Amino acid sequence: MCIEDKKIAVVGVGGVGGYLAGMLVKAFPHVTLVARGERGESIREKGLNLHSDFHGEIIARPEKTVSCSRELEQQDYIFLCVKNYSLEEACMELGNAVTDKTVIIPVMNGADPGERTREYLGKGTVIDSLIYIVAFANEDYSVTQQGKFASLRIGMKNPDEKERVTIKETSELLKKADIDHKVSEDIEREIWRKYILNCAYNVTTAYYDNTIGELRNNPEKAKEYEQLVEEAYEVAVKKGVHVLPEHKEAIIHKFYHELADNATSSLQRDVKAGRPTEIETFSGYIVREARRLGVNAPVSERMYEALKGVAEPVPEG
Repeated sequence: MCIEDKKIAVVGVGGVGGYLAGMLVKAFPHVTLVARGERGESIREKGLNLHSDFHGEIIARPEKTVSCSRELEQQDYIFLCVKNYSLEEACMELGNAVTDKTVIIPVMNGADPGERTREYLGKGTVIDSLIYIVAFANEDYSVTQQGKFASLRIGMKNPDEKERVTIKETSELLKKADIDHKVSEDIEREIWRKYILNCAYNVTTAYYDNTIGELRNNPEKAKEYEQLVEEAYEVAVKKGVHVLPEHKEAIIHKFYHELADNATSSLQRDVKAGRPTEIETFSGYIVREARRLGVNAPVSERMYEALKGVAEPVPEG
């Protein structure tokens, strides 16, 4: 089967999923989007509008838009772009869409979505990934991608020869869709470098409901931000992830010198709006791993306990 004939699905058409969907639909004829409710209706009627600083204005009209993954036929590639608290349900709904030959790419926050996807599905080839992007869904169901960058990383831990071929083929698919990306020889380290940043960035902004500029301008809060970086870094080291001191220093440098003064986080916005949150992804996971590994993480513990008390519980089912 040539690459143009591949069947591709994108599950979750928010900021990240909407960006990937727009790029994939532009390049391939057999793309199906999974989008519920009014979002799905809007895409069926008007297409998916992607406002991209990186690629311009795109109106993507997928071959199909379905409201549930159970409606998918067998797919060659599935991009999972859901919130972490929805991952298990999303995998359970994929059902007959996944075969032993299906490639699944979870493009999500957190340190372990690939591992969890493998556990939930038990078939197909799961490629680990992360993405550097600023993207969000709008009230009119369009998607905005800000900035002249949107870069994906893909890879697998200790891939065998067959898996290396699958990664290469996935890279070719991304290239044809003009999705900027790199194949990482140590994807675990790349994932943790971003995750360590998010453990500090999301948690501190949400805990104080402050912008990055407000945190930077308060020495006590800035020190706590650094401590959160240190605690997550120590957990990564204890887990055997190949992160280095210079990676930690780069994250701290980014906080003081690169992040915009008015920057906020997705966790902060979700807590403030009373929406379900990824507090377990950005904070709960690191606290539990610290306890398991005997790493002292007092700031992570304190902020996690406080945020649990104000975060909207994730709905069941």
